[in-house]
Amino acid sequence: MLFWTLLKVALKGLLANKLRSFLAMLGIIIGVAAVISMLALGAGAQQQVVERISSMGTNLLVVHPSWHRRMGVVLGTRQNLTLSDAEAILSSVKDVKGVAPVVRGSAQLKYYNKNTRSSVIGTATTYFPLRNYEIERGRSFTEGEVERSSAVAVLGSVTAENLFGVNEPIGEVIKINNLNFRVIGVLKPKGETGPFSPDDMVVIPYTSAMKRLFGMDYLNEINIQATSNSALNTVQEEVTSLLRKRHKTPEGQEDDFRVFNQAELLETMSDVTRTFTILLGSIAGISMLVGGIGIMNIMLVTVTERTREIGIRKAIGAKNRDIMRQFLIESCLMSGLGGALGVAAGVGGSKIVEKALEFPTSVEITSILLALSFAVAVGIFFGYYPAQRAALLDPIEALRYE
Repeated sequence: MLFWTLLKVALKGLLANKLRSFLAMLGIIIGVAAVISMLALGAGAQQQVVERISSMGTNLLVVHPSWHRRMGVVLGTRQNLTLSDAEAILSSVKDVKGVAPVVRGSAQLKYYNKNTRSSVIGTATTYFPLRNYEIERGRSFTEGEVERSSAVAVLGSVTAENLFGVNEPIGEVIKINNLNFRVIGVLKPKGETGPFSPDDMVVIPYTSAMKRLFGMDYLNEINIQATSNSALNTVQEEVTSLLRKRHKTPEGQEDDFRVFNQAELLETMSDVTRTFTILLGSIAGISMLVGGIGIMNIMLVTVTERTREIGIRKAIGAKNRDIMRQFLIESCLMSGLGGALGVAAGVGGSKIVEKALEFPTSVEITSILLALSFAVAVGIFFGYYPAQRAALLDPIEALRYE
């Protein structure tokens, strides 16, 4: 019962000086709003990173050739990945769901008076599901077209727009480095993912790319999809062991290839965005401390103004702990109300940023609870000294105070 009485007195004290109370809470409001907004931006960035990486395929390993060196001398070349390596991985390594050999290059594309330079991907039919590509119009090439080295092409959405504009590209013939290729499909757009745009490219059968276009007998990379995320590390170890054996790499000598694990990349990028989120949240939290100093200042003024009131309360039997509770509740109420207003401002601000800048934000309940808890803690910490000062006032001196 005493608590509710003290709460009513504290609320009455705040309402008696509305403007002063609001200005004291302003620092907490800004601090909580900033913390929630920064954490929402960080969580949105982390979510976007996960979505972008996942959009390029799930449970993915990518094998690239690398320079083979020993004692500073180059012993191998970057032409050490072959089709037989890809076939061996598919047939010999357990928990492999799919394999896609890839050759890459850049080529000039022409369609009548339209021309553009774009990336050319030579690969198998497994590349599309493995890399989460979907056909928007037309179709992808078949196994038969791969075996026959057919001159067919699937365009990225940006490449299709550059060459055909609003016209239908399906069935049309384009020139890739002056060789005729018939367009059979257009991919759904994915959006930018760093320096490489998956929407600005042409996908053709790897046999056509190797024999007709680039004249090469080696691969630029091998894409491997594991059956599950938990099997990625095991598949990576088995692939490494198999390729070392196939490339006759002596024990103790470094690999002449590199295996990129999507799960490791995802974890690294998530750690980076998480670190920046914590940094931004910490910087925003400083304004809450500044707000706490403002609350302490107002509470000290309040204690001075209500010295006679304190003296009267003590004279009629109030104990030191009752006076301390009264002013601590008032301080916590001020910071708590400021925190609640800050939460509303932070959530609203993050939504405005999301719509205005088209940048995803994600407000999590944990960030709201964290900000509110910190706001109340600030109220207790910075309200303790004024409350203690009020509790230790001598009642006789307090009654004499004018």
